Amino acid sequence: MAEMNEKSSASSPGTSPRGANLTSAAASGGVQSLPPRKIRVIGVPLDLGASRRGVDMGPSAVRVAGLESRLEALGHEVHDGGNISVALAETKAAGDQNARYLREITETCTRAAEMVLKALSEAMTPVILGGDHSVAAGSVSGAAEFYRRQNQKIGLLWIDAHADINTPATSPSGNVHGMPLAALLGLGPEPLSNILGWSPKVQPENTVLIGVRDIDPSEKENIRRAGITEVYTMRDIDERGMRAVMEEALRAAGRGTAGYHVSLDMDWIDPEDAPGVGTPVRGGATYREAHLAMEIIADHGRMLSLEVVEVNPVIDEHNRTADLAVELISSAFGKKIL
Repeated sequence: MAEMNEKSSASSPGTSPRGANLTSAAASGGVQSLPPRKIRVIGVPLDLGASRRGVDMGPSAVRVAGLESRLEALGHEVHDGGNISVALAETKAAGDQNARYLREITETCTRAAEMVLKALSEAMTPVILGGDHSVAAGSVSGAAEFYRRQNQKIGLLWIDAHADINTPATSPSGNVHGMPLAALLGLGPEPLSNILGWSPKVQPENTVLIGVRDIDPSEKENIRRAGITEVYTMRDIDERGMRAVMEEALRAAGRGTAGYHVSLDMDWIDPEDAPGVGTPVRGGATYREAHLAMEIIADHGRMLSLEVVEVNPVIDEHNRTADLAVELISSAFGKKIL
């Protein structure tokens, strides 16, 4: 593994970098090293893709936790685009039990794709707040379409306890939040794969799974079928450390691409630190490991768009998980300890 570049300092010879950083902190209310960005927040309160209800309140919980003010304290300009409208499960028929509410989810994801495309077209960085992870079929599609129009492709960092690469034919539950990665790679379901009229949205060699630890047997075959080779399980993180894993992951996602979309499912983090998630799985990333991953993403400076999904206030403890989501988003946008 190539050594990570030393952090650059704007200080002149004889000037303490620490002193410079502390001055920056006093001015901004937080320490950050990234150029200021214009950020568009897009809420997608979608819970049709999961069995457990409550993630539709995730965008509100993250906003209440102070997302806008925390990013503004880092020097970024934040514009909240509000929430995309989503159908209520109680008013719709589930349809095919192998892909429940697929039509309604596709409609919502198409609107999300259009919002992401519009934000990027206006030179803004989209931050998408879910909702269940099926929203990624829309957000990644929008980012991929924007760069496709410039004859470029994007990479994808899938940071999740789960692979989410089931199809209607392999899903044990029929829950679409377990299918978005399959859709983005062109495996189906077809309506989600063909959002904005083309597929696949990402190439397998630029698709990286980080921290997975709960993969269905059929998903293992789908990973091989899709051609994904960059899969880092929690064992890899345990044995090799977060820095080594993230450096390799970012190289793969960034190779030959304009940059990468970061899709962060909060169930990637251990339930001890993130109890309010749609599908908790023991043995996840620690608080510091999660921050380190986001800090390394910020250091590389190639994040094109970001989504945070599966925050479920119904089963959270005093909004702890939403608070952590805001902290991690801040780290991804350049907040540093010193």
